[in-house]
Amino acid sequence: MNVVVVESPAKAKTINKYLGSDYKVLASYGHVRDLPAKDGSVRPDDDFAMSWEVDAKAAKRLNDIADAMKGADHLILATDPDREGEAISWHVLEVLQKKKAVKGATVQRVVFNAITKAAVTEAMKNPRDIDMELVDAYLARRALDYLVGFTLSPVLWRKLPGSRSAGRVQSVALRLVVDREIEIEKFRTQEYWTVEGDVSAGGDPFTARLVKHDGKRLTKFDLGNETAAFAARDAVKAASFKVSAVEKKPGRRSPPPPFTTSTLQQEASRKLGFSAQRTMQAAQRLYEGVDIGGETVGLITYMRTDGVQTAPEALDEARGVIAGIYGREYVPEKARIYSTKAKNAQEAHEAIRPTSLARNPGKMRLEGDLGRLYELVWKRMIASQMESARIERTTIDLDSADGRTGLRATGQVVLFDGYLAVYEEGRDDPDDEEGGRLPQVNDGADARVIAAKADQHFTEPPPRYSEASLVKKMEELGIGRPSTYASVLTVLRDREYVRMDKNRFIPEDKGRLVTVFLEEFFLRYVEYDFTADLEEKLDQVSAGDLDWKVLLREFWKDFHPKTEEILNVSTREVLDGLDAALAPFLYPQKADGSDPRTCPTCGSGHLSMKTSRFGPFVGCSNYPECRYTRPIGQAEDGDKPSGDRELGVDPDTGQTVYLKAGRFGPYVQLGEGEKPKRSSLPKGWSAPDMDLEKGLRLLRLPREVGLHPEDSQPILAGIGKFGPFVLHNGTYANLSGADEVFEVGVNRAVSLIAEKRAGRANGRGEAAALKDLGVHPTDGAPVRVLSGRYGPYIKHGSTNANVPRGSDPQAMTLEQAVTLLAEREAKGGSGKKKPARAAKAKAKAEPKAAAAKKAPAKKAPAKKKPAAKKPAAKKKVAEEV
Repeated sequence: MNVVVVESPAKAKTINKYLGSDYKVLASYGHVRDLPAKDGSVRPDDDFAMSWEVDAKAAKRLNDIADAMKGADHLILATDPDREGEAISWHVLEVLQKKKAVKGATVQRVVFNAITKAAVTEAMKNPRDIDMELVDAYLARRALDYLVGFTLSPVLWRKLPGSRSAGRVQSVALRLVVDREIEIEKFRTQEYWTVEGDVSAGGDPFTARLVKHDGKRLTKFDLGNETAAFAARDAVKAASFKVSAVEKKPGRRSPPPPFTTSTLQQEASRKLGFSAQRTMQAAQRLYEGVDIGGETVGLITYMRTDGVQTAPEALDEARGVIAGIYGREYVPEKARIYSTKAKNAQEAHEAIRPTSLARNPGKMRLEGDLGRLYELVWKRMIASQMESARIERTTIDLDSADGRTGLRATGQVVLFDGYLAVYEEGRDDPDDEEGGRLPQVNDGADARVIAAKADQHFTEPPPRYSEASLVKKMEELGIGRPSTYASVLTVLRDREYVRMDKNRFIPEDKGRLVTVFLEEFFLRYVEYDFTADLEEKLDQVSAGDLDWKVLLREFWKDFHPKTEEILNVSTREVLDGLDAALAPFLYPQKADGSDPRTCPTCGSGHLSMKTSRFGPFVGCSNYPECRYTRPIGQAEDGDKPSGDRELGVDPDTGQTVYLKAGRFGPYVQLGEGEKPKRSSLPKGWSAPDMDLEKGLRLLRLPREVGLHPEDSQPILAGIGKFGPFVLHNGTYANLSGADEVFEVGVNRAVSLIAEKRAGRANGRGEAAALKDLGVHPTDGAPVRVLSGRYGPYIKHGSTNANVPRGSDPQAMTLEQAVTLLAEREAKGGSGKKKPARAAKAKAKAEPKAAAAKKAPAKKAPAKKKPAAKKPAAKKKVAEEV
């Protein structure tokens, strides 16, 4: 018997069909061990010894693997073909050896780049040992990430309350976002004008732009105002022109290589609007296999790769498919061979491509994200092996009779579309176009200006990063690895260090504060060059050129003293440093030239940064006499906090309604006094958009929707700690958003409350079901999408998994749900909180009840019995390496 270990149940199911009855394929569900989230899991004083912890669910799966090993001849570790996959195999083997489950069995490591019968069968014929150099690289990365996180984050918590965490790659990615925002804030718009004319030179008219005026070649800002631009326009109108030159340059555009992890994330963001996380989730499912005609088939090769090379058989297949669909003229003389730019050859696997290009996306009929992403991968691979596009770039120059005015027109013509018939790479700048087709004109021909116009323009700041452009920038700088980008960007959003607006990253105030803090006190560790250099050293470890513990010692000898030094700096010194660094942001110059730090309330106090357990804020030096405060954020007009204004007068009470900015965000307030009525702005409502009507709607909550038809008791709608709700007789039901609070009617409210009560009546307090997905393939238990207090989630037995942000719960499929549930289990959690208090109460009550039952029925005091021990909780297995 041969026992094969893979990561996921979907992968196990597919491979089991390929290998037959002599093999038993089991899933580890990802990593089986991790460093406990507490101090001491990595011990620098003990030569960086690491304590590993096996989660309770992982322990069960490891026990299943150990049981399967009884009588087995071979243990075949077939986890993914990358560093993480190598680490999982190493972890599984380490645990099994400690359990003495391997005994005399032969241990082999196999890798395959695609989950197809041919790839799996071939891999089984070519086993190897675990690559300890890759494992060492994993250990080094894991230790570094742990040491940075668990050493730096506590410094943040103590010196900058309200901060969540810091990370080796996360903090540098955040710095990129913040630095770009500062660039935008410092940018000063500059006016410039352009002049264009519609010209005819004996044929169809075309557009030419002014490039020479008054005998001088124009630069971008030479026409800086309307007067100059109109004078230039009039000169163009008045002049007579001849065609002074016609230049045609043939050119070629070559196709891009097939996808790597990074380029796949970038193109999926540009073309499909996918986040990096959404892209990788869909790619994982395509790799592990999709049911086609009753057979589970892996549709793409492994999706975590830096490589662009392609297997020879795939190149041959691509050329055949191209000839069959597009014709022989689209097939180049030789197959295109691409080489990887990755510095670490062990990390550079084959590019991401379909396992069979014969599976045309038009005929596959895959639904949702899978279909769209598969089509993107298929087209990119096909295009990479097609002929170049042949184009002709044309430039037409026109000069006035006196030679003082010149026009130029540029354009291009596609002579042969080549790979463009299938695929054109997305652009970060959609306005970056090369011009259109120009008519045929002759050198020396007379030209006439039909019309001329002058257009005003303003320079624009650099755009905020999208996911695609941020991933591209991180890769260019050598920060992190493409396989980690999805999780890094997700952490930034989850920590609320950034927010997304029109698919662009905008740093939140807390994200800016963390970045400035790290730049002020830990600059070296968020420098781009330092982070990139550390990545190169980690690559050297995986290549076997550097010992991983030598790397850790070099890092720790400087990093640890620095954290100790900052811990001894007073919080006041930290705040003063941040206050000075953020001064242009916190206290912008006033138009009248007065001191922007003067308190707008008392007029004599000095504004500076202060802190509370909720985080920093700006306050007056005359506290407690003056209680002026505002959150960290740029002020408007140099003296009022953003959004601090009067909205109008409440017609019912005659009191003024104010919009104010508190340390916890903007809120509306009715009147003044000791305890005026207030209401915070709900999520999705912005301070600049607030008016009197909106303010009064908030202040008048909760709103009575109507009477419940069963008992004539009122139904209320409001906004609470957990978001918008309707309430009847003690039952709360969630609403979809703040706006629905003001729109929901009796019928809708009664329905929501009934669903909530129906969910509670099943004995588990379960939320209302949004969609029944079917039964789980492993145990036949139902899988459903439910509506929870914190959003939609998937439920299977005792396991809950969140529906990814931005995903439509109604569009969720069973396959997607099974994958998300497996990922949740792999993280070692059911997603359901344990009733800790009830468990403790029960543990205390049971011994007392037992003692009372056994006590003799006589008045004489009985001998004291030793207290019954509380039932031992399941211990996590801690192991050393």
